[in-house]
Amino acid sequence: MNPSLCLVTPALAAANNGNWQTARRWARFLAPDYRVRVCATWDGEPADAMLALHARRSAPAIHAFAQAFPRRPLVVALTGTDLYRDIAVDASAQHSLALAWHLIVLHERAPEDLPAAVRDKAVVCFQSTPARPPVPKTAHHLRALMVGHLRDEKSPQTLWRAAALLQHRHDIRIDHIGGVLEPSLGDAAQACAAAHPGYRWLGARPHAETLRRIRQAHVLVHTSRMEGGAHVVLEAVRRGTPVLASRIAGNVGMLGAGYGGYFPPGDAQGLAAWLEQVRDAPAMLKALAAQCEARAPLFDPARERATLRQILRQALETAP
Repeated sequence: MNPSLCLVTPALAAANNGNWQTARRWARFLAPDYRVRVCATWDGEPADAMLALHARRSAPAIHAFAQAFPRRPLVVALTGTDLYRDIAVDASAQHSLALAWHLIVLHERAPEDLPAAVRDKAVVCFQSTPARPPVPKTAHHLRALMVGHLRDEKSPQTLWRAAALLQHRHDIRIDHIGGVLEPSLGDAAQACAAAHPGYRWLGARPHAETLRRIRQAHVLVHTSRMEGGAHVVLEAVRRGTPVLASRIAGNVGMLGAGYGGYFPPGDAQGLAAWLEQVRDAPAMLKALAAQCEARAPLFDPARERATLRQILRQALETAP
């Protein structure tokens, strides 16, 4: 009988966010080798190993499992705010790092952002999605797309300020997909759409529709100020849609230090200038697309599946 695995995620299907997409995909990848049970917390049911997403939000499950089964593998995946905020200030997140046998991080810069005492536990596991060929796009205007629920870490204010700066450019259109996690930001999105017709806030959308819109866009905009490795970035890369991204560790660790499409975090003028440049100079957009294409193999599902299986296999083989 295959070993049992408790896969803990702080977000289940209703959230439709990155943590849920990751948990669903990992459960599918591991199902041939493990009896996988996906849950929002641990209910005390025995398992041969635990894989938990997010050091702080899954801390109760992590700590309880480690206490109940100290000799069974415990793997913690750092998915964003835990890596770039919580582990610096939150005792429960710090304790999760200490308890973990292995730490999965989602981009190549992340290990250096961990405390030195736990850095040797880190394994980079790029997330993945199937590749899809690019589709033809209209030449009548530039369609930019941002995907991210409305919360402060995603810095949607940067996009709104850029939309205001571009109100004179009727050939640049901005779509924004994301549900409201902070009500004041929902109000701000509505206000921006009312004031600037070139900006449309589409609210939350099903994942399949979001992927279709990513593929149809000329460029994906990613304004986050804090990311552990945004799934939407690799979804764009694997669909031939170049990315304009804030220069933060989570984006640089996915797109590469030499990528040409960065702007400083919070720099609406820089983002607006980029959108004008890629509209006015199509060769620049093609150059960014070529750089993304070179990174695309990192986000292949077979690579992610092999890395994940190896981490858990080694953990079980070394268990006392």
